[in-house]
Amino acid sequence: MARLSSFFIFSFFLQVALFATCCRGESKEQQHQLPKKHVPFFIFGDSILDAGNNNYINTSTLDQANFWPYGLTFFNYPTGRFSDGRLIPDFIAKYAKLPLIPPFLQPGFRQYYLGVNFASAGAGALVETFQGFVIDLKTQLRYYYKVDSWFRHKLGNGEAKATMSRAVHLFSIGTNDYASPFLTNSTILNNYNKSTYVGMVIGNITTVINGIYKRGGRKFAFINLPDLGCVPGMRVIKSGNNGSCFEEATRLASLHNKALSKLLYDLEKQLKGFKYSLFDLNSNLRQRMEHPSKYGFKEGETACCGTGEYRGVLSCGGKRPVKEFQLCKHPQKYVFWDSLHLTERTYKQLADQIWGGATSDSHDVGPYNIKQLFSNSLNHRYN
Repeated sequence: MARLSSFFIFSFFLQVALFATCCRGESKEQQHQLPKKHVPFFIFGDSILDAGNNNYINTSTLDQANFWPYGLTFFNYPTGRFSDGRLIPDFIAKYAKLPLIPPFLQPGFRQYYLGVNFASAGAGALVETFQGFVIDLKTQLRYYYKVDSWFRHKLGNGEAKATMSRAVHLFSIGTNDYASPFLTNSTILNNYNKSTYVGMVIGNITTVINGIYKRGGRKFAFINLPDLGCVPGMRVIKSGNNGSCFEEATRLASLHNKALSKLLYDLEKQLKGFKYSLFDLNSNLRQRMEHPSKYGFKEGETACCGTGEYRGVLSCGGKRPVKEFQLCKHPQKYVFWDSLHLTERTYKQLADQIWGGATSDSHDVGPYNIKQLFSNSLNHRYN
């Protein structure tokens, strides 16, 4: 067993080193090989999108996934992604003919021509959400400003702004703002009514969108919130709940989704050149939870990795406060990987819809899908 463990550790660090070296070498050559009007990909948000930024901050294992069995099926080692394999932005990058977009904090990574991932597991739009353990959305925006300055230094102000206008900015944010009060026994929701609290979250998202817009960003893609009270980790919060959905969290997510939809609709009218895609994760995930076999799954409500009812305790990997966990044999048969996150197979199905979903007769994604946002026909040029 000791030899096996040593071999695993050696293999893990070897592969990480090779991966980092590959990314750095590729990026240096890209300076000379990029098409003139390439479309960078910038990623903001939480654990649904985090490719490993939390590997490089002083945080808790509750907000990290850099240990086995995370990364089990695709990478064969943990990368910091909260899944058994790839996440939505990994598939989007593939479809856009981009490499995996690396985390902003990855040591040695300083080439941003193709984009960068700012997302942080546990992050919220509110600074107070898991404060001190995550990279909140406003800090992610400050990192974006640094990248924008890098583009201006490399390309000049005009070309940098034109490049940012072609870029696609993907967001998934808000889940932790509504889940954290219940997970931490916070009393913050006692100080505000639900509409006011949702307004605070939406207000911070608006500030970030406007900040990116002022730097030239014109194309935005948003993923709305899941039926928060029905994910395994929220179902087990209240004892005696008999496994039913946690309605208070579900109501907050529903209010948020309505407010987000209205915000994006209004911004399209207010901001010249603003284009957006909004994906309805809420209904699409619920369909897979309620009818798993229709989408090729065996289990839609119980997670692959964790413990307790629905495997709703976030113990996957045994590195968190609760050490006990069970791991399923076939993650591809499960919708959920752990108590709060999805399997690679689920993420791929969702990414396929985000990328190329029909926008005319469907409410799943619109008014554009993300493939259309990557299209040159939607690019903007500045005088």
